[in-house]
Amino acid sequence: MRSTYNHGIDVERMQAFADAVIAIAITLLALDMKIPEGVPSSELGHALKEALPTVGGYLLSFVVIGVLWISHHRLFGMVAELDRWLLRLDLALLAVIAALPFPTKLISGYQGSAVATSVYAGSIALCALLIAAMSVHLLRQPALCRPHVSRDRVLLSIRQAAAVAVVFATSVPMTLISPGTAAYWWILSVPLRYFIARQARSADSVDRAGTDQPDLA
Repeated sequence: MRSTYNHGIDVERMQAFADAVIAIAITLLALDMKIPEGVPSSELGHALKEALPTVGGYLLSFVVIGVLWISHHRLFGMVAELDRWLLRLDLALLAVIAALPFPTKLISGYQGSAVATSVYAGSIALCALLIAAMSVHLLRQPALCRPHVSRDRVLLSIRQAAAVAVVFATSVPMTLISPGTAAYWWILSVPLRYFIARQARSADSVDRAGTDQPDLA
């Protein structure tokens, strides 16, 4: 059954739009990887070495955008109906994702810059906060969720998004001391997300052994 927002925008169409925006953002990242035209073959090795920061920025943002896409897909897998706030928050998220090639270019071109690293970290933290905000909205408005979506499933989305937001946000003041250390700090978000998901699965197993989880509705 297709759930429709009062402006005629259904969940499936919003998901398709999000997929398109994310695909374009990743494509723009790839287009930034290039070497100057007309480089002699004798200088190709040097040109490729000069392009390594751009390649590194692409790989980093590809992983980040990929995680955001997965989080968005899982979140909308719980949504049955859009309301005004959910739509606005999602559009804000997609606006930030679409702009991620810009902070990616900053950290690629200005390695070791506290400003560039802070802008990038702040952008990712904002994305994670918007996902957390949408999840909180679903928790407060269970009628927007699909049938049988448990409260714990929504809470997991909130916790994972909040954890990523905290990691990237706390790296911003670290850039004043060492931008490189701040960038390595971002890696913490990967095991942290995994730990939270594992804890949720363990709790779910205990609940299944006892009694069924209550639905949101």
